[in-house]
Amino acid sequence: MLRRIAQQLLPRFPGIFSIETVERYVSQSYDSLARGARIRQHLFTLTQRLAEERLTALAQSRGQIGKPVCEVLFVCTHNAGRSQIAAALTNHHAAGRVHVRTAGTDPAHEIEPTVLEALALMGVTVSTEFPKPLTDEIVLAADVIVSMGCGDACPLHPGKRYLNWDFSDTRGKALHEVHDLCLEIDLMVRDLLDELIPHPAAQ
Repeated sequence: MLRRIAQQLLPRFPGIFSIETVERYVSQSYDSLARGARIRQHLFTLTQRLAEERLTALAQSRGQIGKPVCEVLFVCTHNAGRSQIAAALTNHHAAGRVHVRTAGTDPAHEIEPTVLEALALMGVTVSTEFPKPLTDEIVLAADVIVSMGCGDACPLHPGKRYLNWDFSDTRGKALHEVHDLCLEIDLMVRDLLDELIPHPAAQ
């Protein structure tokens, strides 16, 4: 199955990666997701998505694939709460005018249910997202890296813009507390997007 995934991904990177490179990233992605997986029903689908995202980021970091919009990376410890909230709200407000990735230094097996509920109260859904590991190529492809409580675990690279948003962890919090946190993060997201998205010149 992993070989089949690699064969399916290879044509998406023509002349960029060899089959050996694609297979290696598929295998590494599978291992990182399988390590903490409780339910393996969708493991191969998630493996394909993670491997494709990592390979795309790698090609972007090498200048082999263009970046049509600014790349923003949100990082927290488990990639199940704060970073997912920030990413979902950024995607919601940016409407394609920036590209968002998320990662965790110690990713959980699923996004926290209270986070999904709190975002739903704001009219935002993240049904296709899942916790992902923090990898070098994801960091190197980003233009802006927002750390949300992962300390010094996020690698530093020259030429990158780093921001630190100090929000408390969502784990163990009641729905109303997570919703309040979403509102706070939403203000930060709006401010960031005001900086990143060019405004049309006044007529």
